[in-house]
Amino acid sequence: MGPHAPAHVPSARWSLRAGSAWWSLAGAAVAGAALVARDPHQQGSWLVCPLYAATGIYCPGCGSLRGVNDLLTGHVSAAVGSNALLLPALVWLGWWWLHEARAVVAGRRVGPAPSSARFCYVLLAVIAVFTVARNLPGSPLAP
Repeated sequence: MGPHAPAHVPSARWSLRAGSAWWSLAGAAVAGAALVARDPHQQGSWLVCPLYAATGIYCPGCGSLRGVNDLLTGHVSAAVGSNALLLPALVWLGWWWLHEARAVVAGRRVGPAPSSARFCYVLLAVIAVFTVARNLPGSPLAP
């Protein structure tokens, strides 16, 4: 090797950031495999939501484990029935992960998720309305 380093050698920081992006993807794959192997539709297969156990109130995430299991086994409509916010949340999460991975590959600084303040306020309002609506008596949004 000559006195000068090659033009494109990834730095240790880049390697660490790229590695963390792939590890997060691997972790999601392992979690998905665990949800398929141990069906959350079976009583007692996974823990109960602490909020539901303490208060009887469904949180915005209640039904998400069953919904992810439904998606991974090809039952999209059942996933929506388990948690109507799950699909939009997974789409946003996938978009965010791609944004972060693209920033790592381009060598840009990775920062907070690219969301405006308006998006955050709307998201909080949607989550609040969804939580209230799914806890109304006879609500079709209940998991």
